[in-house]
Amino acid sequence: MDFILAIDQGTTGTTALLMDTQLNRVAEASIDFPQHFPKPGWVEHDLEDIWTTVQQTIREVTRTIDIKKIAAIGITNQRETLCFWDRKTAKPLARALVWQDRRTADQCRELREKGLEEKFQQATGLLLDPYFSGTKAAWALKNQEAVARSARDGTLAAGTIDSYLLARLTGGEVHATEPSNASRTLCFDINKVRFSDELCEMLGVPREIWPEVKPSAGVFGRTRGVTGLPDGIPISGIVGDQQAALLGQACTREGMAKCTYGTGAFILMNTGKTLARSRHRLLTTIAWSLREGDITYALEGSAFIAGAAVQWARDGMKLIRSAEEIEALAASVPDSDGVTFVPALTGLGAPWWNPEATGMFTGLTRGTTQAHMARAILEGIAFQNADILSAMQKDLGRPIESLNVDGGAAANNLLMQFQSDILGVRLRRPRYLETTSLGAVFAAGLGVGIWSDLAAIEKTWKEDRTFAPTFGDDRRARELARWSAAVARVNWKG
Repeated sequence: MDFILAIDQGTTGTTALLMDTQLNRVAEASIDFPQHFPKPGWVEHDLEDIWTTVQQTIREVTRTIDIKKIAAIGITNQRETLCFWDRKTAKPLARALVWQDRRTADQCRELREKGLEEKFQQATGLLLDPYFSGTKAAWALKNQEAVARSARDGTLAAGTIDSYLLARLTGGEVHATEPSNASRTLCFDINKVRFSDELCEMLGVPREIWPEVKPSAGVFGRTRGVTGLPDGIPISGIVGDQQAALLGQACTREGMAKCTYGTGAFILMNTGKTLARSRHRLLTTIAWSLREGDITYALEGSAFIAGAAVQWARDGMKLIRSAEEIEALAASVPDSDGVTFVPALTGLGAPWWNPEATGMFTGLTRGTTQAHMARAILEGIAFQNADILSAMQKDLGRPIESLNVDGGAAANNLLMQFQSDILGVRLRRPRYLETTSLGAVFAAGLGVGIWSDLAAIEKTWKEDRTFAPTFGDDRRARELARWSAAVARVNWKG
């Protein structure tokens, strides 16, 4: 039986997943890598660290199989993180600027003050925020000499993590991406489905540094010179991580939605061939393009901090020794006793879009314990998603009946129940929570014909558990009012 290898390159680590074509998990390995915080609000990754973890996880999952039976490789990745490398050698020129990085907040503000946000939003579906890659590229070209020199010499390659990994996997032969990743750069017109000379010019970024855009499913290139892998394996599927989770959740039809709890939390709804414009500061993005010219769009709301809040509780606050302990600690009290946590540790995402906001606890008293704070942290993750879903339902003009959930924190039953309670929506959790990797498997399989279409993928989804809301309307309204009062106190700068 043939195998599909998925590389899931995330914000804090890399996962490799090996599945057979009947979707049996053969092997899985994850390795973390260091984060770099050179200044407040700056977040960077060493691309050699990332490439090392990719190679290590691949070696781990292929130890006991015949590597010649790997039929395809799929890639999914943290999306807006921007990389710079040499086209000839595929070697990095600088650290990657991570999607959480806020150093271009002033540049985004200047562009808004020039009245350009609507133009960018109409063309890209995005808002002017440091979250996205375009202003990062402009900053690097002005402030990193190796990047600027390479641009002058015509050897600069820039792109999201998928493009960098594709270059390394193919021995530097391929500089390409696909629409779900390209659509996060602020330089890609989602109406025309191509990088825009006009958008690039407004940002001061040369159009030629960006990769070629190909469909999300199809052969991008073949392995060459990768330690532990034979040459010639097709890399046949690439999808940005949140869109990959949408595919892995089998949300293949219009109106289906999912929420992924990773470092951040991300709600995406499949809007089919409709390019849905948000009136409530959500994002219009491309879900995938499985064939040339065939585009599926999505509506998205992003909260920058979800699982990262639990990591902070462990590493920064020392409330817990492991991430898994937070559920038991939070469950040791019946509620947060009025303590509210706003997880704006790297600004606030949708629908607030405030890079200057900072996190805070409110409602602390002499009776507050670590357990109350732990419970407030989990509730804060859920409250952010309530803001996003409320905006999404206003855009759609109708309620969402159910939401598929996935990602590491979706295993936390207390968080999932409170999320259902505060949303007033049924949550459906799949048997396999790491649906981002599964989406990469599906994209790669579609790219080489292992699956014929999306209908075949939809049949593979299996449910683990459903969470139904238990709050009445009055209780839900009181809880949301508590959250709104807390957010109003931190959201001090637009």
